[in-house]
Amino acid sequence: MSQGIYISVPFCRTKCSFCNFASGVFSHVVFDRYVQQVCTDVESSAGVAQELGGVLEAGVDSIYLGGGTPSVLEPDQLRRMLQAVRNSFDVERTAEITVECAPGTITDKILEGLLDCGVNRVSLGVQSFVDKECSFVGRLHTREITLADIVRLRSAGIGNISIDLIAGLPHQTEESWNFSLSETLATGVPHVSVYMLEVDEDSRLGNELLAGGSRYHAHFVPDDDLIADLYLTACERLEKGGVQQYEISNFARPVTHGIGLHDSRHNSKYWTRQPYIGFGVDAHSMLTAAPGLKARGIDAVRFATPDSLDEYSSATDKSSARAQQLLASRTLIDAQAALEESFFLGLRLDRGVSLRELQGKFGKAVVDGYRPIIAELVEAGLLESAVESLRLTPRGRLLSNEVFGQFLKDANARTTPA
Repeated sequence: MSQGIYISVPFCRTKCSFCNFASGVFSHVVFDRYVQQVCTDVESSAGVAQELGGVLEAGVDSIYLGGGTPSVLEPDQLRRMLQAVRNSFDVERTAEITVECAPGTITDKILEGLLDCGVNRVSLGVQSFVDKECSFVGRLHTREITLADIVRLRSAGIGNISIDLIAGLPHQTEESWNFSLSETLATGVPHVSVYMLEVDEDSRLGNELLAGGSRYHAHFVPDDDLIADLYLTACERLEKGGVQQYEISNFARPVTHGIGLHDSRHNSKYWTRQPYIGFGVDAHSMLTAAPGLKARGIDAVRFATPDSLDEYSSATDKSSARAQQLLASRTLIDAQAALEESFFLGLRLDRGVSLRELQGKFGKAVVDGYRPIIAELVEAGLLESAVESLRLTPRGRLLSNEVFGQFLKDANARTTPA
């Protein structure tokens, strides 16, 4: 089985107020040292994976550079990281190679570099086509810049473009949201991601909201009911516009010649529990367990790098030090945990999960043990069941975290959402 590779680039031109990722604004002096660290980690990944008890596949069919804003790097820095991957893995000729870019960062030099590196997919962090909504959260681009970037990418031969939108930005209204959706559909891009604003202490805006303050325009954030309505509006309008929902937050157009959608091959690995390995700050991995662990009933190995640049950098040029960092985060996924993941990750997909497939892998008796909670969730209108398959209802998507919680091992903690 081919695996995916994720490379984290935690650098941005500016830190958006809603961002809760491990990213920030750093001096360009840091960039080159970081790139070299990532290259070193790629080169030593086989040995590190072995120490962690994971099987590192040689074949790679997806590479994803996310962040942060990878397009703030120099083309040569992007090239070096991707070349390190090619030197250490067998990258398939048809591999999907995605780079996240902020509108306005795709200079002629960067565009040429993307093409030289074999990049064939670009994810644009648009968030909104309303200029004021972007500026209120610290985005530096405008609608005009975004549309120009899309034209330039297509002219250069990169037509596989994804647009990110966020429902719930400060000052957002039904009218402004519909404008962003109309502009998105008008571009004709093959992929759209729609996220509802996350409110937590890891972002400045989220922290201010929780504190009841007004900085970062927090008092102009739509309420939960409106955000839910905006999300449902997006689902309806994108579907009518020919962009089909295939995952809670992701939508894609059908392939023009052939079968299937222009879905994200890389991100689909997460939801279907296919192997992937991550490099860089706060990069997560899941590898198939090595035979020795398999014999002990372990299905997979999960681990992650530190979410601090300083801590990540402390293991410079020492594969043993990196292995120790990763071992500290390692989680061994046994059959029970693998089944739970299969439920709550698979239910993110529009097609849902097949109970028959789960029974074939984990055993009929084990899967049947979940039928009472499944029945409760169906009764509550959060799941729908048909021919031994399960999928979220529209309401279930809005309450997905509560639904997923019902499939965790601690049955005593289960309470079906009302």
